Amino acid sequence: MVTEVLMARSALFENYDEDLKQLFGSLKDKLDGEAKSLTGEQRKAALKRVSEEIDEAEEIVAQMEVELPSMPVSIRQTYQGRLAASKQSLDKIKKTLKDLRLQSQRSDLLSGPGYPHGDDPYTDDPEPYSTRSRLLAGTQTLEDSTTRLDNAHRIALETEGVGSEILRNLRGQRDQLENTRDTASRHLSIKNALPLTAYSLSKRTLQLIEQRVHSRR
Repeated sequence: MVTEVLMARSALFENYDEDLKQLFGSLKDKLDGEAKSLTGEQRKAALKRVSEEIDEAEEIVAQMEVELPSMPVSIRQTYQGRLAASKQSLDKIKKTLKDLRLQSQRSDLLSGPGYPHGDDPYTDDPEPYSTRSRLLAGTQTLEDSTTRLDNAHRIALETEGVGSEILRNLRGQRDQLENTRDTASRHLSIKNALPLTAYSLSKRTLQLIEQRVHSRR
């Protein structure tokens, strides 16, 4: 019974692998054929069909990954290698699709209004350069914006530095005022204590005089 289950899983994996190979063949034909030869909306439609088949291939790969852990250990490594190879093939197909989409977008840009001659830089007609001029102007605007941001950042840093210096000066002045206040307080305490000291000395002197007078009697 166990052997039958394992054989069934192996057969299921083989079916997935066969379906995947057929999809890869179909994708290769589309990418090498209509996706490159067609233009405009027809190319976009062809690329959309390629994208849909890639989604289908990814679903099959996901099912193969689910089945792999249940494979017998004796043959699992072989299936792992086949699955890894299928993933690499799928990644290459996805990269090709991405490159073709970028080419399609570039073609749409260069063939749009203001660029009737495509990307031919040697035409005598000045109109094709209107789009290029707009692109250059946009680039210059971005550079100017970047420069303004850099200047604003620099000014902010300088302002922060000036603010820090002012705070340090204020702290120094505060410390000086506190020291002056403490010194004045000490002087005031000494001054207030002097009359009391003089009074104490005078009282003591009178006592000594009285003692001498009494002793002479």
